[in-house]
Amino acid sequence: MTEQLQVKDVKLRIKRYIPSSKEFKEFQYSVRADKYTTVLDALIKVKEIQDPTLSVRYSCRMGICGSCGMVINGKPRLACETHLFSLSTEEVQIGPMEGHPILKDLVVDMDDFFEKHRQVLPWLYREDMKEKFSAEQEHKQERSELDYYLPFSYCIKCGLCVDACPVSNTNKDFLGPQALAQAYRYNSDSRDQGEKLRLEKLDTFEGAWGCEYAGACSVVCPKGVDPALAIQLLKLDVLRFSLTGKTNTKKKVTG
Repeated sequence: MTEQLQVKDVKLRIKRYIPSSKEFKEFQYSVRADKYTTVLDALIKVKEIQDPTLSVRYSCRMGICGSCGMVINGKPRLACETHLFSLSTEEVQIGPMEGHPILKDLVVDMDDFFEKHRQVLPWLYREDMKEKFSAEQEHKQERSELDYYLPFSYCIKCGLCVDACPVSNTNKDFLGPQALAQAYRYNSDSRDQGEKLRLEKLDTFEGAWGCEYAGACSVVCPKGVDPALAIQLLKLDVLRFSLTGKTNTKKKVTG
């Protein structure tokens, strides 16, 4: 017997940024939705049928690319992973992320976000430059070495953690939870040799010491990464390096 899907009308109240007037305006739309309809599905319906001027950024529609971050009912979320029925409201309030510069409607400028990400050297750094182009062998890892950084490697760079962070929203120079968590991820990789370079950069109030441990970043992460924990562990590494000049060798069993 075919399941009869429950369908209902849901009102969308979309906070849109209008560049020409540099103002926010609320627009209201109504869409038909069932239990499978996501917020992103609803926005695409609006754009295709009701208002082609609506600007929204998205790509994979599968919670992988991190493109469709926005504020939904007051919380930073991925639109593609948020089902309308799960919100349990007849009206859904949607707006752009507020911790990033806004371009138009629901689309924000991520340039500063990615620049801060680059500042922490988010790649495997090797001292032997020849190895970069002509490596003679693989750097194998034990499971115990993988466990140090794996929980922090699932970041999809959606920017939701930065949007939720009260420090990022009040101090534009703060590197932010995403960049700091990724610094810890690479510092904890046994194949990496760039920990000293990162720790020297992060021993500032714009770096690790700027975090006030509100924990909001970890609450909104759609992938279960815990940036707040990563930053606290990073602080310990920064302090150890500052006092002794030593890195955390326990995380790097094979060097």
